[in-house]
Amino acid sequence: MTKLLLNLNLQFFGAKTLYELKQAMATIGQQLAKNEEDLSAKAMDPSASITDIQAAQQAKADLQARYDVLKEQHDQQEKAQAAKFAQKKTTQSNDPKAAVTGAKAELYRATIRKQTVSTEAMALLGDDTTGGNKFLPKTVSTQIITEPKGKNPLRGHSTFTQITNLEIPKLTYTLDDDDFIEDGETAKELALTGDSVAFGRHKVKIIAEVSETVLNGSDADLVTHVDGALESGVAVKERKVAFATTPKAGEEHMSFYRTGTAQQPALKVVEGADLFEAITGAIADLHEDYRENAEVYMRYADYLKILKTLANGSTTLYAAPPEQIIGKPVIFTDAAVKPVVGDFDFSHFNYDLNALYDTDKNVKTGMHQFVVTAWMDHQIKLASAFRIVEVTATP
Repeated sequence: MTKLLLNLNLQFFGAKTLYELKQAMATIGQQLAKNEEDLSAKAMDPSASITDIQAAQQAKADLQARYDVLKEQHDQQEKAQAAKFAQKKTTQSNDPKAAVTGAKAELYRATIRKQTVSTEAMALLGDDTTGGNKFLPKTVSTQIITEPKGKNPLRGHSTFTQITNLEIPKLTYTLDDDDFIEDGETAKELALTGDSVAFGRHKVKIIAEVSETVLNGSDADLVTHVDGALESGVAVKERKVAFATTPKAGEEHMSFYRTGTAQQPALKVVEGADLFEAITGAIADLHEDYRENAEVYMRYADYLKILKTLANGSTTLYAAPPEQIIGKPVIFTDAAVKPVVGDFDFSHFNYDLNALYDTDKNVKTGMHQFVVTAWMDHQIKLASAFRIVEVTATP
């Protein structure tokens, strides 16, 4: 009967994981301590009946039995977990990459299942805390933000950093001459907007959908799936804010197509009778300091229009690299509804260091969601380093 009661009590506490067993032990331990105080008080109270004292003794015995059963299960699980981790560590000791993959898989699974991440896994991921916080470990955070698999054509061309409260000069060098800036537009812009730029924090949530099959699959498959989804989400968000024609409130300054304010002026528009004339005119309109490193972002469909016009029935131009046709490197993206020309070193993305992770479940689809919250900003450090291309409207 006592054994049956103990089993029922364990089911009541729901002690399935090591964390839940620890919680149950703490709860019963507190009850046991209180019971001992009550028993002592009754034993010293002459008015207390022997029946009350015996009842208190029985309650203490029941609580002690429960605690002993919980402790036995706790010790068994802790020993099994330590052995499992030791075996895994031994297996992965000669393969650091596999060790990190295993630690990341543990982080993803534990987060989704609302369990505690082991200190060993957090340490492998670059976090020396206990794993109880909600900050994404450095290894995971940096990889998601700096090594995306999604398609953001600005990667490798714009500047990317991961620094909290970043403020930088708009120009990387100065001279002691007051009039060292030869480009009049740049001098005017600096006089109007100041010679430094401070990066803000704009919340971005990236969600990786994870099925039960993937969650219970191999470490490699889980990590590849979640990493790929998060990294792609980051890249798509960057592209979206940089080429937004109707930016969200508060994100207007991030877009190359912004209408502009006194502190964040719009990019200069250069027109031409056709795309080729407008693009080459925009390149020529840049000051030589920017023109030397200039690149062109445009839609592939627009480039085909240029080829069709220039080729005039010939197929020779179609085999030529776009750089030979335009005169500058060309990067294709459908997001560039109007071609953007300029020195993209002056396009700068910055992320706050402390990304957060959380989990949720879509009750409609049954999918688990691993959610990363990051803070980012995109600053066009100098509008004068860019041009927007437009075709002159024909009457």
